[in-house]
Parts: sequence; C-alpha cells; structure tokens
Amino acid sequence: MASAASVLNVSAYLFTPIDDPVALRPVLRERATDAGLRGTILLAEEGINLFLAGEPDAVREFVDGLRGDFPALQTKESWSDAVPFGRLLVKVKREIIRMDRPEVRPQDGRAPAVSPATLRRWLDRGADDDGREVVLVDTRNAFEVDYGTFSGARDWRIERFTQFPDAASAHRNELVGKTVVSFCTGGIRCEKAALYLRDQGLDAYQLDGGILGWFAAEGDAHWDGDCFVFDEREALDPALAARAGVA
Repeated sequence: MASAASVLNVSAYLFTPIDDPVALRPVLRERATDAGLRGTILLAEEGINLFLAGEPDAVREFVDGLRGDFPALQTKESWSDAVPFGRLLVKVKREIIRMDRPEVRPQDGRAPAVSPATLRRWLDRGADDDGREVVLVDTRNAFEVDYGTFSGARDWRIERFTQFPDAASAHRNELVGKTVVSFCTGGIRCEKAALYLRDQGLDAYQLDGGILGWFAAEGDAHWDGDCFVFDEREALDPALAARAGVA
C-alpha cells in the first residue's frame, strides 16, 4: 500500500516444527537488535509468530533472513508515522497462540483455507458455490470484536482464546449443515479454530490471511468498523491505516 508514513510494520506467523526454540531465541534477538527493530517475536515448538516495525529496508532484510529457516513465511505489511512498539521482545512459549488443546496441531497440516476473493464471492451472492449458507465465526476476544467485525459474524463473547473450544462446542448445533469460515486478525487463531471445528464434525474453513489480508484484498467490503491490533496504533481501518487520532 502506498503511504507517506515511513515506518514499516509487519506481522507474520508460521506453524512449523521447531526442534529447539530456546536455542533460536538469542539468534533472532541479535539479528533483530542489529536491524534496529522493535516489536515481539514468539517462538514455540509449534512455530513462530512475530510483530515487528522499523526502517523498511531493515525490516525486509530481516524477514528475508528468516525465510532461510522458514521459507513458507508470509508477511502482512502496514505503515505508520512512528514505531508502535516500545521495545524488542523475543520469547519462547509453549504455544505461539495459546489454545490449551494439544491435539490441535496446525504444524502437522492446515485446515482448508478460503481466499478473500472466494469469500467475497460467497458473501456477495449470499451462499457458497454449492448454495449453502455461509456462517462467519469471529475467533477473537470480545473487546477486539467491539472495534469491528464482518457484518453478521457470530461473536461468542469470549474473553480469551482458550475459551473458544468450549464456546464452539456449545454453539455446534447452530453450525451443522453450513459452510463455516473462521477468521481472526492475521490468521493465526483461525488456523487452530478451523481445525477444532472440523474435529467437531463441521465443514469449517479459515479465512486465508485473516482480517488484515481481507483489508488488503477487499477493503471494507462486508466489514463494519476497524480492526484492533496489539500495538500502540490500537486499530487499523480497512485501508490499513491507523485509526484517526492514533499515532
């Protein structure tokens, strides 16, 4: 996206087995520090998750280096006038997104994904390509949903992602016989959510690239409001710009 802002923000994740995330942590911390980046990198045996910002060439060079170890890593970019992170954190976690369901293992294989273009076509016509009702399930926390979501999306008012499986089980009968598309900010939560829903016998998919990918491809189509992000920008509008009044 063309922008007069000078700071490049990237988010990325990849579910892939990492044999020794503890050993990888200082390596990535040194590289990111040398590049002058700020933000967060999370490592776990199931993969990597990152939110970083800095000078554009430095950010892209760091990401290119990461792809030496993680060739399938894909980033989402946005711009800001200032770095929206106070410092650099590189942490090792049990999960890069906590669900507390060890049987859900996207590093062993993804749930089927729906591209923004395909979902746009379904929403425009009011049904999927087979004529079935499409149900959008917001996998984010309630306070995030309050900033904005897809028109008509299911919102189960969860306070943390670990509550999603129980909420999904409680609402399972509402989803039977329908095409279910889970979504989240960048894709990481809906990777696990879609797998869990499929384990419950539902025809579930994930929105490829999440909300930020939708904004980049389809703008504000079928969307109401903004998208909360976990940095000092607070939220992005469908043009991937910070909300008015937010740096």
